[in-house]
Amino acid sequence: MSFLRRSGSSQQQWFSAILAGSLVWLPCAAVAEAAPLGRTALAMNNATGTLPAARPYRYRLGPGDQLSMTVFKMEGYEAKVEVLSDGTINLPRIGTIDVWGLTLEEAKQSITDSYAKILRRPLVHLDLVSPRPIKVTVTGDVETPGVFSLPAKGDGGWPTLVDVVQIAGGIGATGDLSRLELIRPSQTPGGEPTRYSFDYLSVLRDGGHAPTPLIYDGDSIRVYKSETLNNADMITAAASNFAPDTIKVNVIGEVTNPGVVQVPSNSPVSRAILATGGITRRGSDNTVELIRVDGEGKPTVKRLGFNPKATLSSPTNPPLRQGDVLVVNRNQLAKVTDTMADALEPFDPIIRVTSIFRLLGLPVGGLLGL
Repeated sequence: MSFLRRSGSSQQQWFSAILAGSLVWLPCAAVAEAAPLGRTALAMNNATGTLPAARPYRYRLGPGDQLSMTVFKMEGYEAKVEVLSDGTINLPRIGTIDVWGLTLEEAKQSITDSYAKILRRPLVHLDLVSPRPIKVTVTGDVETPGVFSLPAKGDGGWPTLVDVVQIAGGIGATGDLSRLELIRPSQTPGGEPTRYSFDYLSVLRDGGHAPTPLIYDGDSIRVYKSETLNNADMITAAASNFAPDTIKVNVIGEVTNPGVVQVPSNSPVSRAILATGGITRRGSDNTVELIRVDGEGKPTVKRLGFNPKATLSSPTNPPLRQGDVLVVNRNQLAKVTDTMADALEPFDPIIRVTSIFRLLGLPVGGLLGL
């Protein structure tokens, strides 16, 4: 779903897509005419305050597409074929035809021209039976960046930007929902790709319509890292369907069941501690440490006080991120006790033996060299 930042009068932006036969249209005021690489295709028109008209997107054939071809009133010319890895198909009587990069209409015309050499005014019907899997690249602040292959037609229909971000594990803790970028290859060989920028955070925060851009083979999605993300925006993003359902947090120290716990992505510190069974009698409510590693591998340590009643996003109960580590330290009594135990540890065997001698009523003077 694409959330576009509103400017001036509140104007809802629509992004729709229609897949009909050989043509896939994306008529939408949210998607601009193809722009040079590096420019944002969603820049507002300064004169009118509106977005430029969208260029229609045409589906182009590639390896893996399943096609059905017939010639009107001609038996023996039917064929169900798959576009091969070299971009060709093999048809009755005319053999190999190159269709890679062609729209269905262009492929149909090429096939018609070939049949026209042996037939009089052939009427060719060409249908896309099953689109090839979509390969899309997801980079930036997502849980699992990489290249993904997904079916063009799943249970929910054609995949959308939201679907792809979810497949990549959802946005990371510092992902900027106000700046998601879709990069689409040019429809002409050697042309520059078009960049579309979407602002989801404004709609999640302020309300409004949320259209959904469709994703096509070869698209790339980038989730930028926010430099000014506050706790309120983190909670808003974590509550959206762009975020993973759960995150993993490591809780160590004086808790009942230390280890890695899974909690909802907008959980506060207190929820993770309670998920381990809570702080033991040896633990200190005032010396809980939050260790967080940023994207560059630099750790930060923040000292907190444990208060399960503290408001979410308050200084003592901030929302957690994936991979956070919570350390529950010992209280003062436990520290003193442990220090004494450590100091007496070298004498522990002698103390145990003298205790046995005393229980048996035996003299311990010789044992101790007295």
